[in-house]
This record gives sequence, structure tokens and C-alpha cells, in this order.
Amino acid sequence: MVQKYKQRLGKSGEDLAVSFLKKNSFEILNRNYRYGHKEIDIIGKDKNTIVFIEVKTGRSKNFGSPQEWVTLRKQKSMIEVAQDFIQKNDLRDFDFRFDVVAINLERGNTKIEHIKNAFMVD
Repeated sequence: MVQKYKQRLGKSGEDLAVSFLKKNSFEILNRNYRYGHKEIDIIGKDKNTIVFIEVKTGRSKNFGSPQEWVTLRKQKSMIEVAQDFIQKNDLRDFDFRFDVVAINLERGNTKIEHIKNAFMVD
């Protein structure tokens, strides 16, 4: 029951993020791109930059802000999936970055925060 709620919340957050990104001139290239068991929520294009986006949706700040939920483990996972996407689509001529779209649905108010370059690849 809880898992289904989380899936619905996550999906609705991703839908909100896609709308937000499109309004900000992003082209959406892919959603829920998988490599093995790992996944990137949204892959978009911002001018000449391919952007790998993790969407975090929350209803309260009791567990920290949504962007804080992108752990080092999740970052490494995103990098691995991004490398697969870049290789399969021969995207060497683009710049790349990792963003987080944090969606807070606290008390029925929707607040969307787009954190560009949320983390860097060493």
C-alpha cells in the first residue's frame, strides 16, 4: 500500500517536473531511462547540454529537503546510467550536467526548485 502511494507520488512529481522543464525551454529526450536496475527519471536537452535529472517529490520537510535525498550512491548510479545513454546515442559533441528537480507538495502548495549542476563528476 505504501509502495503504491510512493510510486503515484513519484510519477505525479515527474509529470510536474516535465511540465516545468518544458515551460523553461527544455526538450525532453527520455523518461525513466534504465540501465540494468538503475534509472534516471528524466533526460533533457537545454540548448547544447544534455541534462540528467533526478526528481524528488516530498510532502513534508521532516526527512530533509528533497534535494538532500540524492545520496552519493544515487549520484554514482546516475553517472553509470548517463554513461550508457551517452554511449548508446553517440552524444560526444554535447556538454552534460546533472540536475535535481525538487518538488515540495507541503500543505497542498506546490513548490518546484530546479537545482542545476546538483553534483559534479570527478
